[in-house]
Amino acid sequence: MFTTRPTLQGTFGMVSSTHWLASQSAMAVLEDGGNAFDAAVAAGFVLHVVEPHLNGPAGEVPIILAPADGEVRVVCGQGVAPAGASVEYYRGLGLDLVPGTGPLAAAVPGAFDAWMLLLRDHGTKDLADVLKYAIGYAADGHAPVENVGATVESVRDLFEKEWLSSAAVYLPDGRAPRPGELLRNPALAATWRRLLAEVEGAAGAGNREARIEAAREVWRSGFIAEALVRQAGRPTMDTSGERHTGTLTMADLAAWSASYEAPATYDWNGWTLCKAGPWSQGPALLQQLALLPPELPEHGSAEYVHLLVEGCKLAMADREAWYGDAAEVPLGELLSDGYNTGRRALIGDTASYELRPGSPGGRSPRMSVHAGVVAMDEPGFSPMGAGEPTVARDGGTRGDTCHLDVVDRWGNMVAATPSGGWLQSNPVVPELGFPLGTRLQMAWLDEGLPNSLTPGRRPRTTLTPSLALRDGVPVMAFGTPGGDQQDQWQLHFFLAVALRPPVRGGLDLQGAIDAPNWHNDAFPSSFHPRGMRPGSVTVEARTPPEVVAELRRRGHAVTVGDAWSEGRLCAVARDPATGVLSAAANPRGMQGYAVGR
Repeated sequence: MFTTRPTLQGTFGMVSSTHWLASQSAMAVLEDGGNAFDAAVAAGFVLHVVEPHLNGPAGEVPIILAPADGEVRVVCGQGVAPAGASVEYYRGLGLDLVPGTGPLAAAVPGAFDAWMLLLRDHGTKDLADVLKYAIGYAADGHAPVENVGATVESVRDLFEKEWLSSAAVYLPDGRAPRPGELLRNPALAATWRRLLAEVEGAAGAGNREARIEAAREVWRSGFIAEALVRQAGRPTMDTSGERHTGTLTMADLAAWSASYEAPATYDWNGWTLCKAGPWSQGPALLQQLALLPPELPEHGSAEYVHLLVEGCKLAMADREAWYGDAAEVPLGELLSDGYNTGRRALIGDTASYELRPGSPGGRSPRMSVHAGVVAMDEPGFSPMGAGEPTVARDGGTRGDTCHLDVVDRWGNMVAATPSGGWLQSNPVVPELGFPLGTRLQMAWLDEGLPNSLTPGRRPRTTLTPSLALRDGVPVMAFGTPGGDQQDQWQLHFFLAVALRPPVRGGLDLQGAIDAPNWHNDAFPSSFHPRGMRPGSVTVEARTPPEVVAELRRRGHAVTVGDAWSEGRLCAVARDPATGVLSAAANPRGMQGYAVGR
């Protein structure tokens, strides 16, 4: 089949990410003797600089890692709700939903500490060695992609009238960042340089691990923590149309750290898919696999698309009713054969326009009264290639996420999906050069739900990297930005890899990424204002006309988007029999790249 690029193959190391500078920085670490985990950390910090509209240090990141000599683990880089962030408090402010921007939407930042935990326990490099790439691009500048400037233009009025610290970084002299001109963030470079200086001066920081621990302490209780808390206390205009202060305190920052946990898994046709737990939407991909019948229709046919879309609706309805950190999630039952056999029987020949959560173990599902009330056909909403939310008041640009995958010559493999802390989510902290995040907008202000806003609990996130084993051996790491669309695009990608013949003796990663993709919005969005589009399916214009016609005949409300608009996938793989490594990256958006040798 036609592909935009070859699937790369080699034996030394492979990287795929959503920005070429992050990919090449990670490759530089591998060339310098680092392993996949060192490389991933370096790439993660570069993404904060070159994709500031998509992620930042005070955002979050789930990471799935497969050490060559160990078990697959998940690093949870999703921070919790601060101690003062309760349903009662937010309701007392007159709110029905957590605002989509501003300090009230800020969870305890999770990304920085997650990267530090990965580097300390699985890396080999010093902190300075992996931070130097991000420091260089922040201090000396980089040529930004077009969407950085487009995002800034969409919130220009807000920046110039309200978020003045953001205007200072992203509208210097009144000009938004432009391709071909250097964009600098000297405050961010100064933050990392000061961090490194304090780490070097810390008592007892005489070895690599101790220096990383000292950096974690600076983040949690030093000058960075102090600046984050000061910012949270500044009245800030948010999507409610009012100015609010946040709830984040020094105690909240000091009390939280990233942690390890076992992945959620599902076995399918000799493959084992590994995802983060139900504090993420990761198990929704596993349930979509569990909903598949033993025999699948022809790949890419209308019947195939219909089956996957309808299965997605059922899995996402269960996500809405059952996933979250504020309650015990009946994940075993949600992924069980008996439960999904019953759910599969709900898939008919025509499109469903209903939200139909199930009753695992006889439990009665319950959802927020606000779930899906707002239709996503309001001005400014575009279903084509939808990502994360429109996160700035009156801005028309939708935010999104990043992704990176690395595999090295020793067989270490890692997938990570950094997000949050976007430039359009909160004002830039003037002393630091980056903003707070807004992940609390995913929690509900209804009492008693699995995803109710609860102090000390994680808001359910859409971030969902993937790692796949074949016959029990790690063979592939992959993922994509895209908010609620992530596990839709990833399912189609995975099935394209699993069901299609190999190329050059290996997995056809690039062909699976390039294949025409789709998504649906027929369930409550995870993002403010939490709308949905019942019956919707958005397909790329490369989808065969007969497939579009048949989907419409089956009752789907089909939107035909741009030819290359659905998905932002990255992937790396390793053949355990030969040691051959491979990688591929998404051509959509003209910035994702795979590198390797």
